[in-house]
Amino acid sequence: MKLILLGAPGAGKGTVAKMLTAIDGSVQISTGDILRGEVQAGSDLGRQAEDYMNRGDLVPDSLIMGIMEKRLQQPDCAKGFLLDGFPRTIPQAEALKELLNKLGITLDMVVNIDVPREVLLDRLTTRRTCTNSECQAIYNVKSMPPKQEGICDKCGSPIVQRDDETVEAITHRLETYNQKTAPLVGFYEKEGQLQTITGTSSDAVVNAIKSELGM
Repeated sequence: MKLILLGAPGAGKGTVAKMLTAIDGSVQISTGDILRGEVQAGSDLGRQAEDYMNRGDLVPDSLIMGIMEKRLQQPDCAKGFLLDGFPRTIPQAEALKELLNKLGITLDMVVNIDVPREVLLDRLTTRRTCTNSECQAIYNVKSMPPKQEGICDKCGSPIVQRDDETVEAITHRLETYNQKTAPLVGFYEKEGQLQTITGTSSDAVVNAIKSELGM
């Protein structure tokens, strides 16, 4: 399957993407994970991106599109891919449309995961992430805590609240999303590719996507 997953920060795009990859071998492509890896590696791209990410602002398109073109041509994308958190703006969506045409790739669907704001705030302020760049497992102190407080179950590294997941940063991220990213819903509606799925359960969202795809 070849999908774009839209939704505000905390809507569950990453969780849904991971569940979908298990179905048919499609790969999850998260620009956030790619960029955080570059930051931890201390690359030029990472240093440029870090200031934007820590403020909860969007990383410039010039940094993002080069990453995406290289990534979509890697062999593991042949079975399909799930774009998680990209595109984030209308110019990115237009650039992605051009890129997909250039690469001869046709999307199956664009999924908009719709979750109430109060649920988003609660999810994100209680989220914790493994500091190991090879792992980056995600926990929730309320609904899915690690077995040992502050320690990743999978690799034993410390888990932390990311700088962009404090209440202040999240409020800013949601405002940024509403200004710059929410208009994508209208863009893909006009393209005839959009399906909006309302739900706070990842299982329900995945089942709805499978139903839409006739799986």
